[in-house]
Amino acid sequence: MYAMVAPPDNDVLWARSLHYSPHGSPALDGVSLGVREGEILAVQGPRGCGKTTLLRCLSGQLVPERGEIWFAGAEVHTLSARRREQLRRDRFGWIDPAGALVPELTVWENAALPLLLRGTPHRAALAAATDWLERLDVGPCARQRPGALSPAQRQRVAAARALISVPTVVFADEPTATLHRAEGAQMLRTLTTAARSHRITVILATHQPEVAAVADRTIELLDGRRVGSGQLGDETEEGRDACSLSV
Repeated sequence: MYAMVAPPDNDVLWARSLHYSPHGSPALDGVSLGVREGEILAVQGPRGCGKTTLLRCLSGQLVPERGEIWFAGAEVHTLSARRREQLRRDRFGWIDPAGALVPELTVWENAALPLLLRGTPHRAALAAATDWLERLDVGPCARQRPGALSPAQRQRVAAARALISVPTVVFADEPTATLHRAEGAQMLRTLTTAARSHRITVILATHQPEVAAVADRTIELLDGRRVGSGQLGDETEEGRDACSLSV
């Protein structure tokens, strides 16, 4: 057990001692971390180490069996399913290798969906979608449906959808997994440029050191646990510095 402590004031997202064991097999085993506003944090480790589970817990898609998650000073782990869904819609963006687009909607509508759900006028939402699709070189696909796209194109549309509402946090789970090297580099440039210009916090899960290299700081997972500097400790200034030096 651990003493209940308030998250640091300068961390937009903070988690302490997260445990999650689907089917009795530990996917997360006591993971703690903190992320500041506008910071790009890479979660690095081999496939199956718990990266995706960690991002899904932090974003409210999964509820940890034990531990705390705080966003902007409010508890996430105690929210109802409806409130967590609202949080994901209004404050978070998500990118994963599958793209997870709505097959009945056009690329244009998929990218604009976060704004449309907020009640943004249709014309304004589609104009914003056009801008992001062009930045990610999928503008010519705007009137097509996801089934007509390649996996790489679907992932870039998912990135446009994640960024269009300028969320507080973007969770990027292996965002370059389906992309060739040049396409992956463009994806990372777009993601990091958006983060820098709009103070978006990015939590980036990857097994590739060259992708993690774009981050301000890296933590490593192995078998559901943090390894290396700062393992399971509070995210103090000293701990952050030690993590930064180890990258």
